[in-house]
Amino acid sequence: MPERSSCRRARRYAVTLTAVVAAGAAVLTGCTDGGEVTRGASATRSPAPAPAPAWDVRPASIAAVGDSITRGFDACSVLADCPEVSWATGTDGAVRSLAVRLLGASKVASHSWNHAVSGARMAQLPEQMAQAAKERPELVTVMIGANDACRDSVRLMTPVADFRTSFEASVRQLRAAAPKTQIYVSSVPDLKRLWSTGRENPLGKQIWKLGICRSMLADADDMGSAAVARREAVRARVVAYNDVLREVCARDERCRYDGGAAFDYRFTGKQLSEWDWFHPGRDGQARLAEIAYRNVTAAGPPA
Repeated sequence: MPERSSCRRARRYAVTLTAVVAAGAAVLTGCTDGGEVTRGASATRSPAPAPAPAWDVRPASIAAVGDSITRGFDACSVLADCPEVSWATGTDGAVRSLAVRLLGASKVASHSWNHAVSGARMAQLPEQMAQAAKERPELVTVMIGANDACRDSVRLMTPVADFRTSFEASVRQLRAAAPKTQIYVSSVPDLKRLWSTGRENPLGKQIWKLGICRSMLADADDMGSAAVARREAVRARVVAYNDVLREVCARDERCRYDGGAAFDYRFTGKQLSEWDWFHPGRDGQARLAEIAYRNVTAAGPPA
């Protein structure tokens, strides 16, 4: 009988020991018999992702990069830059540039910089971005791409892949020196719509014959199938460029694309340069400033 009692005690001890070991294993693994996570499992959870930085709707300094539009080319006189009417950083009271609207007229000279270059293509943007980064601006505005499509022929237009590579390099260039600077990217205007509007002016068409944007403006009144196809090819390339601007900008948490607003805007004759009937004049520059201000100060990016 003592031997049987001892055996029973030994069996109970073994069962108890097994239960204790199993319970300990459950605590270590964070699981129970029902598969539920215990308090100990919280240490293994991945941390919540950091929220994206809030977009500052009132940046205190602005640098502009881009091409002739941002330089105000042909807006004041023939074949000349007129940066005072630039939509981005100009001081002209009739235009009320983005800088004037955000900073106030008294701070434009000391808190804004225009590094755009007339005739520039996307391949030149990384260098402009490097210059802009030296100013440590809170916002950089970008409008470029028209000259990549405005070539002597469709064949010479910048390939979309090259356009993308240069824009990505430009963003990296800025981020390397100014990681917290915001970027506002304007879409490339619809060159075909500018042709359609400008061709109504006989003087404008004569000036176009000097060689302005031949891929779109050459033989302005030619409505034959080849000319129509050429203009459509230029427009399609501009659309592709804008897709690149949107996609690359979307990957940068401090970048905001205008949602195609500049491309969609229907410039009228009075908003084009009286010298070439293609570049924006004072009125056109003012409209671009309005578009930029609306997008920069919006609570969220364009839909």
